[in-house]
Amino acid sequence: MSGAGGKGAAAGNRFLARAAAGVRELAPYVPGKPLAELEREYGVTDTLKLASNENPLGPSPAGAAAARAAAADLALYPDGAAFDLKAAIAAHHGVDPAMVTVGNGSNELLVLLAEAFLEPGTAAVYAQFSFAVYALAVQATGADAIVVPARPAGSQQPWGHDAAALGAAVTPATRLVFVANPNNPTGTYLNDGELRALLDAIPRDVIVVVDEAYAEYVTAPDYPDTLPWLAAFPNLVIARTFSKIHGLAALRAGYAISHPDVADLLNRVRQPFNVNSVAQAAAIAALADAEHVARSRQVNARGLRQLTEGLQALGWSVPPSVGNFVLADTGRPALPVYEALLRRGIIVRPLGNYGLPNHLRITVGLPEQNARLLAAVRALQEGTVP
Repeated sequence: MSGAGGKGAAAGNRFLARAAAGVRELAPYVPGKPLAELEREYGVTDTLKLASNENPLGPSPAGAAAARAAAADLALYPDGAAFDLKAAIAAHHGVDPAMVTVGNGSNELLVLLAEAFLEPGTAAVYAQFSFAVYALAVQATGADAIVVPARPAGSQQPWGHDAAALGAAVTPATRLVFVANPNNPTGTYLNDGELRALLDAIPRDVIVVVDEAYAEYVTAPDYPDTLPWLAAFPNLVIARTFSKIHGLAALRAGYAISHPDVADLLNRVRQPFNVNSVAQAAAIAALADAEHVARSRQVNARGLRQLTEGLQALGWSVPPSVGNFVLADTGRPALPVYEALLRRGIIVRPLGNYGLPNHLRITVGLPEQNARLLAAVRALQEGTVP
């Protein structure tokens, strides 16, 4: 008799050798710890999550109302083409709907781009300390990853992208270049001149993916407006999400804007119902909720100052960030600090998996949440970290 144990299981495990090589070697992406998991594991209450760069104001009120209304039709399949959502995105940005591809969060669009353009024998370029999904998406296809060293810690944009080095790393085998702008987890960005020079340097048959998940938070005057560049750079793909400033992370909706020919390729590998009806309705409403976006940006700007100045006063190194999070160098291995904060009911993000073992990424919260985090760090500084 065969079953889950014994010889049957041992024999069954042979199928693992048949899996694609890139998939066999993947280490799954580990998201920020959920609040329920923290409460289960540590027996704490009154928990605070500052780990996943979510909007502390919550969802757009208009988006939440649209989601509740759309939930009345849960028995029906969503519009597989997301016609209304694509039309709303196109109108908002002043582009042709044929240039829009929707995704289950912008994360899915990064994976779709890898699936559409990469295969064994090809390569993708991305920077050290950039979003972890780039590496996972590339590895799963069997393509080669060309990881470009980040700027040094003492530079104007510590640990950020080196635009000239990214351009120089492109080889004849390169099919994709991923540029996070702003970059997660460093909070750095390429300015208008740097990003334009990078696009100028890259051959037009290489797709340049500019990941702008945090773009709406940026207030820097030299941050590039990439949409007008699409006419000059048909190889440019701009990725955006509704998970950050719009506060719809639970619903998973994102989009890419590109040349229609690129969008057509992405739609060939995109699953037909990848964005559900509730997410589509909420995203359409959230996109029009300019008041929520403006308020979120204001709260974030104040919170960035509060966290940056507060952590620096406690002796941590915190470079400037243009996102809704800070990268904090604790000056020692950060994992014990992370665990000590967990015991106080606060979740932040350790960055050992990014190659930054002394660093924590901390999401900007509401003023009282930021104050609680700072008070907890101060208590740890005054005591001992187990």
